Amino acid sequence: MSLRRRPLTVRARILAAVLVLSALALATAGGTAWALQRNRVDQDIRASFDRTITELRTLADTGLDPDTGEPFRDSDRLLFTMMSREVPATNEGMVAFVRDNLRYRTQDIGVPLALDPEFVHTVADAWQSDTVVFGDVTTSLREYRYAAVPVQVGDSTPGSIVLAFDRGAEQAKVGDTFRTYAIVAAVSLAVLAVVAWVLSGRLLRPMRTLRETAEQISDTDLSRRIPVDGRDDLAELARTFNDMLARLETAFRSQQQLLDDAGHELRTPITIVRGHLELMDPTDTHDAAETRELALRELDRMHRLADDLVMLAKSEAPDFVQPEPTQIATLLDNVLDQARQLGPRHWRVTERVEAVADLDAQRVTQALLQLAANAVKFSDEGTTVCLGAGLRDGNVALWVQDEGIGIPADQVKRIFERFAQVTGQQGRSGPGSGLGLSIVAAIAAAHGGRVDVSSEQGRGSRFTLLLPAPGIEPSTIPDDEVVVDPDDEVAASRVDQDGGR
Repeated sequence: MSLRRRPLTVRARILAAVLVLSALALATAGGTAWALQRNRVDQDIRASFDRTITELRTLADTGLDPDTGEPFRDSDRLLFTMMSREVPATNEGMVAFVRDNLRYRTQDIGVPLALDPEFVHTVADAWQSDTVVFGDVTTSLREYRYAAVPVQVGDSTPGSIVLAFDRGAEQAKVGDTFRTYAIVAAVSLAVLAVVAWVLSGRLLRPMRTLRETAEQISDTDLSRRIPVDGRDDLAELARTFNDMLARLETAFRSQQQLLDDAGHELRTPITIVRGHLELMDPTDTHDAAETRELALRELDRMHRLADDLVMLAKSEAPDFVQPEPTQIATLLDNVLDQARQLGPRHWRVTERVEAVADLDAQRVTQALLQLAANAVKFSDEGTTVCLGAGLRDGNVALWVQDEGIGIPADQVKRIFERFAQVTGQQGRSGPGSGLGLSIVAAIAAAHGGRVDVSSEQGRGSRFTLLLPAPGIEPSTIPDDEVVVDPDDEVAASRVDQDGGR
């Protein structure tokens, strides 16, 4: 049986990445500084050698023998005088040779070079060299860096003076410093780990909330939302996720409502047709013809209902409307031409505006024709139906006004609900599915607008589409009202700037 390793969480990965990168940065910085500091120690040792060698040469060239007051005539006296004047540093030592014999050494100061026979044996023959010799020696006692200077005054016996530093002790100071650095770096990494863990937890809290919210979402509950706090990328992610949930909730609710509405509304005509078919006498020609006509009417009603339900379902889609620059006056004229076919009414345009707005001309035409059809449905033959278009507070206003039965005040708020059938004062309601005004409201909402209603029972109703169109200005507003009514001899009248009668 194979065991699957549990993947690291994002928080653990962030912590690991921060610690690894920080450790690499600290190690690189510390290692570079350590190498530079060790090199600096070697440079300081070499500088000390150079100063002592310069002093020795100056003493040999210009110095005087303290015993005779004259220039040095003997190598031994020069070595003695030099050794007596020099005070070695803490980790420095000096010895002097006459030929191979150790002649002088420092006492109780610095490094006791004479007590290290391995070192003495290594540098004893330095008097034979023609130049200063620099080198490193590692013995069982110490690691040395030395400078051996051959000395000879006149024809006197040659010798040498050897300067040496305990290089290990000098470099140990660097090691002590960087051991402290390593401790500080380790503590810093520990503090950084705690801070990174806490901060990553706070930063990733929206992600955890996102996951928890996603786990709690079901196909029947999309109401959960992520609390949004701040303006960073994660806050924007949470807002985007909330927007996505809102769209999904709207889509699922619309889908569920569509199914419920379709099931409820389609069941009635199916029941009617089924009942009549069950009761029909196939041998009775008249009964069969009546049943056939009824079935066809109900099927037509089902077809219209299905089209309306599909339209409402599409209204929730982002691309339900596709606005483009539209000449409002031209749109109004086209609506008027089509509306005349809906019924024998006096059709008039009471206001028009020459302006261009971003609208979906097809959808707006559909909404206005639906309002015009309602006006015909709820008004008497020969009455006037007015259409108009204008600009109102940054909105394009498009309206249809009739002289019909009106809407009871207590029912105005529910007329845009799906399948709402409003009964007028005269007790009649037109045939239909009750989805027409819902479609009009959906088209207005898809444009970011709304539908306003003003109605008075017995005198008619006015439905106004208010569609946002900020910044547009009318190019011309004609004074004459356009009247299109083939049954009316009046061809023109003044524009009603109040938009109606």
